[in-house]
Amino acid sequence: MNISKNNSWLILSVVFTFFSLKFHVSSGAADTISAKQNISGDQTIVSAGGFFVLGFFNPSPGKSSNDYIGMWYNSKVSAKTIVWVANREKPVSDRFSSVLRISDGNLVLFNEFQIPVWSTNLTSTTTGSLEAVLLDEGNLVLNDLSNNLSEPLWQSFDHPAHTWIPGMKLRYDKRTNASQLITSWKNKEDPAPGLYSLQLAPDGSNSYVISWNRNEQYWTSGPWDENQRIFTLVPEMRLDYIYNFSYVSNENESYFTYGVKDATTPSRFIMDVSGQIKQLNWLEDNKGWFVFWSQPRQQCEVYAYCGQFSICNELRTEGFCTCLQGFEQKSMNDWNLEDYSGGCVRKTQLECKDNSLANGESHKFLEYTNMALSMHPQSLEAENIKECASACLNNCTCTAYSYEGNGCSIWLGNLLGLQQLAQGGKTIYIKLAASELSSYPKNKNNKGIVIGGVVGSVAFVVLIGLITPVYLRKRRRRSETIKVDREKKVRNQDGRAMLRLNMAVQFYHKERDVKNMVDSGQLKEEDKEGIDLPFFRFASIVAATDNFSEANKLGKGGFGPVYKGKFPEGQEIAVKRLSSVSGQGLEEFKNEVVLIAKLQHRNLVRLLGYCTEGGEKILLYEYMPNKSLDFFIFGGNLIVLLDWEMRFNIILGIARGLLYLHQDSRLRIIHRDLKTSNILLDQEMNPKISDFGLARIFEGKQTEGSTNRVVGTYGYMSPEYALDGFFSVKSDVFSFGVVVLEIISGRKNTGFYNSEEALSLLGYAWRLWQKDQASDIMDQKVRESSKTNEILRCINVGLLCVQEDPNDRPTMSNIVIMLGSEPVALPVPKRPAFVVRRGPSSVVTTSSSIKPETNAELTNSLEGR
Repeated sequence: MNISKNNSWLILSVVFTFFSLKFHVSSGAADTISAKQNISGDQTIVSAGGFFVLGFFNPSPGKSSNDYIGMWYNSKVSAKTIVWVANREKPVSDRFSSVLRISDGNLVLFNEFQIPVWSTNLTSTTTGSLEAVLLDEGNLVLNDLSNNLSEPLWQSFDHPAHTWIPGMKLRYDKRTNASQLITSWKNKEDPAPGLYSLQLAPDGSNSYVISWNRNEQYWTSGPWDENQRIFTLVPEMRLDYIYNFSYVSNENESYFTYGVKDATTPSRFIMDVSGQIKQLNWLEDNKGWFVFWSQPRQQCEVYAYCGQFSICNELRTEGFCTCLQGFEQKSMNDWNLEDYSGGCVRKTQLECKDNSLANGESHKFLEYTNMALSMHPQSLEAENIKECASACLNNCTCTAYSYEGNGCSIWLGNLLGLQQLAQGGKTIYIKLAASELSSYPKNKNNKGIVIGGVVGSVAFVVLIGLITPVYLRKRRRRSETIKVDREKKVRNQDGRAMLRLNMAVQFYHKERDVKNMVDSGQLKEEDKEGIDLPFFRFASIVAATDNFSEANKLGKGGFGPVYKGKFPEGQEIAVKRLSSVSGQGLEEFKNEVVLIAKLQHRNLVRLLGYCTEGGEKILLYEYMPNKSLDFFIFGGNLIVLLDWEMRFNIILGIARGLLYLHQDSRLRIIHRDLKTSNILLDQEMNPKISDFGLARIFEGKQTEGSTNRVVGTYGYMSPEYALDGFFSVKSDVFSFGVVVLEIISGRKNTGFYNSEEALSLLGYAWRLWQKDQASDIMDQKVRESSKTNEILRCINVGLLCVQEDPNDRPTMSNIVIMLGSEPVALPVPKRPAFVVRRGPSSVVTTSSSIKPETNAELTNSLEGR
């Protein structure tokens, strides 16, 4: 029995040892591959700080047996994100029989048959001891331990895949005219080099370019601007509070590199399979990658995105790509972007003989209007369009022609890069077999015409031309008078298709619309002259928002939902659709339509137009891609994206916007609902004050007023307004002071409910001020980027703004001066008014008085989400 037990333990020991060798890295440095250490199976090495992992991975487990050696983020990023691949073009089939090891002076990957499939390919051999180390910046380096060389023998940073991580250099070698490429994956499940690549321009223009198939450049960054430290056509690079960009050029090389100011935030730059470059940061709160910017901005600007004989149209909701008529999708799979022949193929082949058509009458043309045309046409001399058509008709390899002015252009072979535009563009004629044309009726953008005198076809075209306007007129009259029928047709797929064919933004003369609003009592007669905005058709707004789809919904405010929209020419908008059940909507709608059109300032959001068709009340604003200020300062990890310099600039921008409203505009305007969620941020993080639904206009020298209907947002309302309905420019000053303190602290004024620290942020700031510890209010996450003197000055100004007595508060003109300069001494603030919300009864209290019957309403506003 004892012998049996001993044998059992021996067997278990052998099995344990076997699996340990099979599935785990040998003992030693966890970040190193050496002569005694290698990687096989599920073994990995991890960088010293735990930031990156190197090992085998399968990009499509369950679908493919292909394994690759790659690098990805460790536990800091919960979603497995590959940043580098060694054997992109030569996967292995069995990771457990394959091995990555040091061999003959190189780091080599051997497949299951012990055949090398990837190597560092160093030509000079060394007799020294080598080791490969995975560094915390994501660089795999091969070092010679026998030499004290400052540079590694080889490093993965010099051989990027599709990802460019901080610290990596994108190089151009002037001595060899060789550019370092960042190349997209073939598709999302295949890391082999794809169609799209990014590189520094080899022409010495100090710019970088994106190419298709390594030779067709379709996007450029523009040259490097040393003063602004950006590439001229990439204004997004002004986000220098997040990144450090550097461009270096000397006699031997040029290179571009970047770093992240917050090294704890994972960041990456990729050449995506979509053909766009994207700058992304990991947001821990959302457990996902946040795209800060991408280029080209529009997907259809990517050359040949849809493949051959196809059209890219971003107005489509079910995929951007469609085959030309007479062509069909190459396969039932997704659009094939793997090679230049991907896309569509002819249904009926053209009959050719001796490089000419066997029968000229058997081939005709289909017309496409409003098109961005394919690149690289051949130019021919032709006196008219008939000669141009004839030249293409009688050339067997000609697939299309275009005639503009006196210029004839033809395309031979594959047709790539066609894009459907909403308006403008050119006309192209696609060659088809005549038998195909009978299947395609004439419509606005695709009209079948026959080159030649075919009487039946001409009669058909004329008949369709007569019927179509009558049909469209009846449809338009019915849609304008019967809202229910109109919306039912909008939701119908054919109705949506028709709307998208006619999605061009239509500006109609607004006299009839304004008259209807006056006659219905929605506007007063004196309001007519105040409306100085374009009127938008409801159909164009429906199309721009994809029928107000949930996917485009940005949020819901007190006056109704807000949607993101996009007009055919690419302009993005925010659409506020006022709710029919909101009792507040009409007054606020009138206020914005009559008021905001008169305001023009860089720190105020622009109102682009309105619609009142069929009982709808809709406002169209410029779209703010970076959402609202509260999204950043109260958004968890997003707070680190706003360093002190950026916060100070936002404070200054808000102050200048309020100064314009109070003093510099044609009207004296009190906003009455200034808060962080009403401060929108544009692409360059400039603040813009939004939501003027509660604003009031003062005429002449009037500076104050009162109301029996108190509306606003708890925590931002001044005590005299919340309790007595009394408002003035000093009411906005109070709200501004609250916003300033929230920006500095990263905490909400009303976020101190049941807190032992204070009743509100104002009380907390006042307590610290009295203890001479005011700077302690600063958000700890950005303290390193702050300037103590500026912070104290802003806290001082913020406390001056929230003083209880309105007469003690400074004007916005004085505030701008105090913020923009460094006076010897600022006024000493008096005790602020601690306006807070108490429990579910919504009783409002202050430090001085109580008025429990205050009618206070919580309102929400348009946010650029």
